[in-house]
Amino acid sequence: MTPKIETSPGARGWFDDRRALVIGLGKSGAAAARLLERLGARVSVTESRSRESLGEALRGLPPAITVEAGSHHLLGKRWDLVVPSPGVPASTWEPLRARGALVWGELELAYRALSLAGRWPRWSAAVTGTNGKTTTTALLGAIFEAAGRPTVVAGNIGTPLSDCVDRVTADTALALEVSSYQLETASAFRPTVGALLNVTPDHLSRHGTLDNYARTKFKLFQEQRGDETAVLNARDALCRALRGLAPAGVAWFGDRLPGPGLRWSASGLVGFGGRWALPAHLPGRHNGENAAAAVACARALGVPGAAVRQALSAFRGVAHRLEFIRERRGVRFINDSKATNVDSTRVALEAFPGRLRLILGGQDKGAPYTPLAGLVRRKVKEILLIGEAAPKIEKDLAGAAAFFRAGDMAGAVRRAAETATAGDIVLLSPACASFDQFENFEHRGRVFRALAEALP
Repeated sequence: MTPKIETSPGARGWFDDRRALVIGLGKSGAAAARLLERLGARVSVTESRSRESLGEALRGLPPAITVEAGSHHLLGKRWDLVVPSPGVPASTWEPLRARGALVWGELELAYRALSLAGRWPRWSAAVTGTNGKTTTTALLGAIFEAAGRPTVVAGNIGTPLSDCVDRVTADTALALEVSSYQLETASAFRPTVGALLNVTPDHLSRHGTLDNYARTKFKLFQEQRGDETAVLNARDALCRALRGLAPAGVAWFGDRLPGPGLRWSASGLVGFGGRWALPAHLPGRHNGENAAAAVACARALGVPGAAVRQALSAFRGVAHRLEFIRERRGVRFINDSKATNVDSTRVALEAFPGRLRLILGGQDKGAPYTPLAGLVRRKVKEILLIGEAAPKIEKDLAGAAAFFRAGDMAGAVRRAAETATAGDIVLLSPACASFDQFENFEHRGRVFRALAEALP
């Protein structure tokens, strides 16, 4: 039986010579493999893609790491520790756990490594939720920087925490974006402050039900102590219903608060001993909530009010989330590629008054598109369909707007350029994953940006 790992200084050599298997050689898998090798483990990686297709991922690994590409024979062996990449389903790694292996995701691995070294930061905040994670985490990082702390922004936002371990000390301010897939394999992970922004149907093909998905999100708080803080959305029904799963003290954010917290409205934020104006460059009610969550996290950690005010006034938003690209002949092009689910697209539609040419589609995630029908009917002039989900979207939104089967991003941008008139907005907010035609949502957004910028 694999021994339990203790988070004490005497256990710092635990990784030495341990047999560790990393499943998947994407960004987080490669980061986990590199960290494990530095910690002294005997590391192997198994990856379904061929060796020829791995390219840069392989070149970034130390030579001591064994890589199995194009098959998964290593899953049949016994391991002390297994680190599955976020996209790897439980059906792959549960049999390894049943044979005695510890199963940690990359986030859990990095947390354990920092804790064993006595370097887990006192200023640590983790943000999860269906929508708004990236904006909130980026804003929180900006607030930390304005406070003059050495700051690391990592996690699902783009840089795996395992790649940042050498830069993190107990005095670092750490802002983490955390996904439900990462929380699935978390056990000891414990941020000083955790924030759950919202819970709406997403990743149901992975989690099965909305309740299971919500409970996975609440794992963010499972190891917190009573003197730490869970920041919850007062407007979200599941946050209110499952509040009892958070053992820490709760700070609410919203327009109506059931307890202590931060109240927000169109005129600004009030609570935690201060008043703050909303960031001028973040449109929409949802971004008011994102700002409120970030401020609540920062103030719960003791960040001075002046630093919060400075960061809010300077923040310009994040790439691929309602990002203004250009204006051409009176037509604005907006990149919201980060909208990978229906609720995120709903939020984007609510942020604009109308006259939208909406680019929808990609890899379907299992949720219906019918909740968008009312907003589409009121605000959208034409839906430009791309990707695998086009037939389902057309069926679910039949009668809500005119459709054009663009097929791919180039066809959608070309159609929008030909038909849009001054005052229109071309909005890429796909409501789908990107993996049918792109590497990820960032790649999708970059392609949209390049096509829009290339228009004469």
